Amino acid sequence: MIKENYYAVKNQIEAVCNKHNISKDKVTLIAVSKTKPVADIEAVYEAGCRDFGENKAQELVAKYDVLPKDIRWHFIGTLQKNKVKYVVGRAFLIHSVDSYELALEIQKRAEKMNVHCDILIEVNVAGEDSKQGVTDFEEVHILVEKISLLPNIHIKGLMTIAPICENSSENAIYFKQLKDLSVDIKEKNIDNVCMDILSMGMSSDYETAIEEGSTYVRVGTSIFGERNYNIQ
Repeated sequence: MIKENYYAVKNQIEAVCNKHNISKDKVTLIAVSKTKPVADIEAVYEAGCRDFGENKAQELVAKYDVLPKDIRWHFIGTLQKNKVKYVVGRAFLIHSVDSYELALEIQKRAEKMNVHCDILIEVNVAGEDSKQGVTDFEEVHILVEKISLLPNIHIKGLMTIAPICENSSENAIYFKQLKDLSVDIKEKNIDNVCMDILSMGMSSDYETAIEEGSTYVRVGTSIFGERNYNIQ
């Protein structure tokens, strides 16, 4: 069933791309595997997926150690500074950088390991108190310019988590705002910064996100089913 779910989401992404004349190669599906067992991830891996998302550092480490090394792990959760050491060197991309202090900690760890780390800046476009991310767009510009000076970190784009809503089209405004912000940043031509990635859209609204320019969609429930958050 998990494989079938994955294929169904892939087909839906392709259908949206075809409808809006978007190259399907420009949209990457991240299977959000947080709380899910290794066997479930292996099933999706066998179906062809190589991008998986985790939001807990220790869970990422545990899965990284036992699963194929060609998997691209995306860290999509809130990253505490004391957990950076577990993520740097394992994560293909950190989606959730929202402060200079966190970026500096990533820089220190990356420099110590002699590696480079790709990140996204998390933007709380809707300004929800329950969500992480930078809420003020001018602060995003300032943060991007500061982080761009860190030699072992490379900003690849922006990420947002849109509000939960009954009609996914309601989130189009937030996705469009993130896209517009990325265009504004790109036009500054800042060294060590590119805006190729827009990580936005989840199980309930990824179609709308793709329509508004998303390049990475983070889909969990539609692939793996409901989650048991009591799992430690």
